Amino acid sequence: MSLAILLGVFVAGLAIGLPVAITLGLSSLAYIFSAGLPIVVIPQKMYAGMDVFVLLSIPGFILAGNLMNHGGITERIIRLANAMVGWIRGGLGLSNVASSMLFGGISGTAVADAASIGGVMIPGMKKVGYPADFSAAVTAASSTVGPIIPPSVPMILVGSLSGISVGRMFMAGAIPGILLGLAMMVTTYVIAVRRGFPRQEWQGLRELGRSFLGAFWALFMTALIIGGLLTGLMTPTETAVVASVYAFLVGCFVYRELPFRQVPTVLVNSAISSAAILVLVGFANVFGWILVSERIPQTITAAVLSVTENKYLVILLINLCLLFVGMFMETIAALIVLFVPLLALATSVGVDPIHFAIIAVLNLMIGLTTPPIGVCLFVCANIARLPLAPVVRAIMPFIATNILILFVVSYVPPLATWLPSVLFD
Repeated sequence: MSLAILLGVFVAGLAIGLPVAITLGLSSLAYIFSAGLPIVVIPQKMYAGMDVFVLLSIPGFILAGNLMNHGGITERIIRLANAMVGWIRGGLGLSNVASSMLFGGISGTAVADAASIGGVMIPGMKKVGYPADFSAAVTAASSTVGPIIPPSVPMILVGSLSGISVGRMFMAGAIPGILLGLAMMVTTYVIAVRRGFPRQEWQGLRELGRSFLGAFWALFMTALIIGGLLTGLMTPTETAVVASVYAFLVGCFVYRELPFRQVPTVLVNSAISSAAILVLVGFANVFGWILVSERIPQTITAAVLSVTENKYLVILLINLCLLFVGMFMETIAALIVLFVPLLALATSVGVDPIHFAIIAVLNLMIGLTTPPIGVCLFVCANIARLPLAPVVRAIMPFIATNILILFVVSYVPPLATWLPSVLFD
């Protein structure tokens, strides 16, 4: 009875549009009352969920991304991407994807990518003749590369939930992230050729060199993050702190586009974003504890294995489940609620935990571009000043491409496991 109340309140909260964090908290509270448990369980489990050292890296990476974004990084990365691929047919679309791949190595969040890159690229693409719906669609689709290429906020959360090494997951996402970006570039090029999109003139090696030098300090931040993890000199949390200090120094003293008076605003906005995530983590930990106490992970595993124990069919079922959930639930909430039960199912049929982590994050990144609750879709449609429907139609080829890469990564484990095994073993 208590479990039915938990799930009923949870579904009702989502149905009426309550924030996911509030929905998780209310449904957990309803369960506590119905089960006759002391209400002190809620703050205890919330604190236990948030009192994880690696979660300290989330505010660090969010702050670093915001500092670099306000410090002139977006324009420099876009200039470099244009110099590299802007001369090809559909060059601005290709530049859009390339910019997201470069920016993803800094921000670690898809929504930040969509807002930052989209704010510059969508108006620019419209101005030179690209359709508004295509401009918004390619921006939304390519923003999903950000949390796959390290660093990645969703992977940090997965590590805190499961105990999987965050450094290994960061490296595991590198090859799938690059594959995802290249596949979207191919899709962009094919569409551009078929529809006769414009291309820019080749700007020459001098412009390529200048744009690289201009973006060097921004790109070096990615090398700093990855190098710190690979050498073992820094944990993910320490890396995030160093990245924030580095971003401040580069924005204020190298690029000189981050005024001191703007730093407090950046700090406050970063704190608000971080607090929203950590509150969600706290309430979701209470919800997850209830699911574990009710043996839901074991029930799900037993139910699926009663249908099939075939590893490849189980992976297919998990993918379909996560793609469906991603259409209706925010990424972080979906990971916190579903990752541990599905991890137990995946490992029971022999799936490597790091491989499964990449599969889960890939699935839910695709969910950011699928209606009805595709956050990146809404962000880019708003920037393009379009209703959602034409952007949804325009993004379908990119969603198909991303799902194809998802299944390639799902059924070719070395794409996710080879790099961390080489670098850490």
